[in-house]
Amino acid sequence: MAPSRTYQNAASRWAGIGPYYAMFPVRFADETIQKYSQPGDTVIDPFAGRGTAVFSAATQDRIGIGIDINPVGFVYGQTKIEPARRDAVERRLEQLGRSASDYVEEADKLPEFFQLCFSVPVRQFLLAARSNLNWRKRKIDRTVMALLLVYLHGKKGAALSNQMRQTKAMSPEYSVRWWRARKFDPPEIDPVAFMRTRVRWRYAKGMPPGGGSRMYLGDSATKLRHLRTRIERGSMARARFLFTSPPYHAVTNYRYDQWLRLWLLGGVPNARRTGVPGEGKFEGRKPYRRLLRRVFEEAATILDESATVYVRTDTRKFTYDTTVAVLDDVFNDKVMIEIKRPLDGTSQTHLFGDTNGPKQGTGEVDLILKPR
Repeated sequence: MAPSRTYQNAASRWAGIGPYYAMFPVRFADETIQKYSQPGDTVIDPFAGRGTAVFSAATQDRIGIGIDINPVGFVYGQTKIEPARRDAVERRLEQLGRSASDYVEEADKLPEFFQLCFSVPVRQFLLAARSNLNWRKRKIDRTVMALLLVYLHGKKGAALSNQMRQTKAMSPEYSVRWWRARKFDPPEIDPVAFMRTRVRWRYAKGMPPGGGSRMYLGDSATKLRHLRTRIERGSMARARFLFTSPPYHAVTNYRYDQWLRLWLLGGVPNARRTGVPGEGKFEGRKPYRRLLRRVFEEAATILDESATVYVRTDTRKFTYDTTVAVLDDVFNDKVMIEIKRPLDGTSQTHLFGDTNGPKQGTGEVDLILKPR
């Protein structure tokens, strides 16, 4: 039976870390993994986002392996399956609070957006976290960073910021105009006390099981080759279930949507494009085809012959046709089944060419490839 997600156990408290666009619904991930895999199986998601599939696998006695190029997703995903102890997290928050006074001058020099988004103590604290948390290598620091990213921006009073959406950071220019027009000031918050309360709620039901699951940060094709080497050396079992949702063509710009969280992880203090691969909307058709082919070809090399492949995509013609063609070619030894997933209203894909409309439901479709 899939785990309960009612905040009454550790799995439900940790499943929602953190706010992220284009993510699997948790219940859907739980039910799908339960249906198409067995306890002990390795489940792979090469476009893991915030690690929902990986976490779901880990909490259902599977081994989840996820890969994502976005560091925000990596921090969320790896923290959910391997959080540090609560006492260590609280001590680290207090250390950051004590060092925040070292960042008075730097906090004053931040662009106008930051002056209106965060109070002075919060700005200093965030700069201390940005400079001192080694989230790539240290479990404690990564856990603190993940929780900070969750509450970095959102509803005023429930986050560290002035009023803002939680899932997506708006552009600095738009935000400044919006706040000034409404005479909104950043909330006066003691960041250590604020975060301590959230940490204690998160840990109140315990820590979730990791079970050998892991998130990787980087290019999926490269990381999949690394995993293939591990399989060849006998240190990892072949995956029995591939469960993923690749980025949809020309829809979500992960760099823009998460620019403020990326700043806290060490990025630039604006939402402008950087030209770094994987940070845009995957707008070019040829690069998009190459991306899917590279990743699925590498994924095929680490799958067991009996593995099932489950891919969710959207129904706009180019994304759908390209995904079907690549999967049919790479996994030509399997039978493809389609399950349409209409939505009751419009979705983000409707803005980018999905013409099904609200009456028919905007489209997503699940492509399931099973052994013949």
